[in-house]
Amino acid sequence: MTIDLILGTAGHIDHGKTSLVGALTGVDTDRLPEEKRRGITIELGFAELLLDPYRLGIVDVPGHERFVRNMLAGATGMDLALLVVSADDSIKPQTREHLDILRLLNLEAGVIALTKCDLVEPDWLELVEEEIRELVADTFLADAPIIRTSVVSGEGIDRLRQHLRQAAERVARSRRVDRLTAPFRMAVDRCFTIAGHGTVVTGSVSSGSAQVGDELSIQPMGRLVRVRSLQNHDRSVDRVERGQRAAINLVGVRHDEIHRGQELASPGHLVPSRLLTVRLSLIDQLSRPLKHRTRVRVHLGTAELLATLLLLDRDEAAPGESVPVQLFLSQPAVAIWAQPLVVRTESPVSTIGGGLILNPHAQRLRKPDAEMLGMVEDLGAADPVRRASAALFFAGLRGWHPDDLARTAGIDEPETVAASLRDSGQLCEICPSATRTIRIHQRVLQRLGDRMETLLRRLHQQNPLRSMLDRHQVAAAFRYLPDMALFDAIIDDLRRGGRVRVTGRGLAVTGEGPKLSANERKLLAELIAVYRQAGIESPTVDQCCKQVARNQQSVPQLIALAAADGDLVEIASDYYLHAEVDAQLKEMLRQQLADGCGLTLSQIRELLGTTRKYAVPYCEYLDRTGFTRREGDVRYLA
Repeated sequence: MTIDLILGTAGHIDHGKTSLVGALTGVDTDRLPEEKRRGITIELGFAELLLDPYRLGIVDVPGHERFVRNMLAGATGMDLALLVVSADDSIKPQTREHLDILRLLNLEAGVIALTKCDLVEPDWLELVEEEIRELVADTFLADAPIIRTSVVSGEGIDRLRQHLRQAAERVARSRRVDRLTAPFRMAVDRCFTIAGHGTVVTGSVSSGSAQVGDELSIQPMGRLVRVRSLQNHDRSVDRVERGQRAAINLVGVRHDEIHRGQELASPGHLVPSRLLTVRLSLIDQLSRPLKHRTRVRVHLGTAELLATLLLLDRDEAAPGESVPVQLFLSQPAVAIWAQPLVVRTESPVSTIGGGLILNPHAQRLRKPDAEMLGMVEDLGAADPVRRASAALFFAGLRGWHPDDLARTAGIDEPETVAASLRDSGQLCEICPSATRTIRIHQRVLQRLGDRMETLLRRLHQQNPLRSMLDRHQVAAAFRYLPDMALFDAIIDDLRRGGRVRVTGRGLAVTGEGPKLSANERKLLAELIAVYRQAGIESPTVDQCCKQVARNQQSVPQLIALAAADGDLVEIASDYYLHAEVDAQLKEMLRQQLADGCGLTLSQIRELLGTTRKYAVPYCEYLDRTGFTRREGDVRYLA
């Protein structure tokens, strides 16, 4: 079986990258007239190298410092690298920068080619090789072979093919090849139109496969398109897959609507975002510390985006440090967990560092606490359950599904991992209906509970004479929740933890309640006695205020407190009965209605010995609370 991989070149301008690719493949990758005229590579070039059973799609990148952005576009999707150093020129600035970029892109294998060996003496070659070994020490090329070559004499070309095959074999044993079964994804590095065919885009397929007739999505714009035809290195094919160079003829989009930096993907696989959480490694050669809120250029896939870099746990980071950051992008982009990126200064442009994406669809972390920073670290953990738990935590209230784990945490078996989260209690599932499930991290629920308890304590301070707080008032402060079923779940979690008391009249923090003075306690007892003696024809709140000589302003809250504590019953607005009076009246009516007969309002009024002023609200209260059932003008025992 043929295994497809992407090989990328790297190295300083005029060190012979394009000539070496030509010697390996017979293809001149410089295709632009200006490249022919100036003798340098400006844009990306492409060729194919067969090293059975490996088929390498070669991306030849420019070496000039002005075209590093093009080099970065070509570096996306690389599986292995060919670092080229000219024997007569040795290590130059772009040799170092390209090596930094390759290292930051998390490559695992490669070969070093020493070109133009026919132009120098053997002793000089040994010195250059020694310099190269010092340069690549502590990088993924530390043990890579250095192959002496000459495209003029043909020296080392066959040996270079042999070592490229060995490097490909090493990559083929890594997880990169596993991406063949993932959803399709390809970053666009070229777009053009062909007469009679329409829009064509090219790129390196980084995961999955696509066939003629497939529907794909252009991201981050979200446009759906159809694959009309496919090519791989100028050959018409029915299918392209991970590790291949692909030219895709699209139906449903004009060529001026798509450009380098956009991506083709399976519908639903990628989600655009303007905020990324990243583990950023700064290069050792950085001239000064990196400060919080620095403007930078972010190279992600084939896209180059301006961004504001936000340090999460410090105000500045020193050269060589690895730090968690957030990147606020100038425009939406798409990414997946562990995708590499490179960060460069805004102006003048130079490489700062690079890293791996921890959260491709992040939310702003403002002054993150220790728990949040710990969760950020967990996003990069080797344990898939820890990664999944952190991804669920940072999903917050946005809605989460186990299938998201492939994109947000690199999980291959999302249902198995989700079951582990569920069994450990980290995954809470709330079902507002038979067809809907809200999934949320237990710690997110608990943090919302902490916020609610803080609010309740503040309301207790503002209303010192109330034992229970209005549920609707508390709910208004949580109207940002996507579903009120979450509000109920927060309260239930607090209640089960013994942190709040919940009744039909409201809720309160356990241990909190009215703090009454001696005079207020005395007045409360007097008010309760007044209502007990008044029977059904009890006074209004305003009448009670006028009857007392002191603390008149406390009377409404004391009456509400008595109702909350169960001493009084609120019949209607401004109409309360003593709880014992209410019980006696209900018993009287129960006896009269027990045999199934009904009573009119007038009959009830006569039975209770009162007027319509009191009988009407009391009967409505009985209907509202389910004690009676009204049919026309007659009420029955419910």
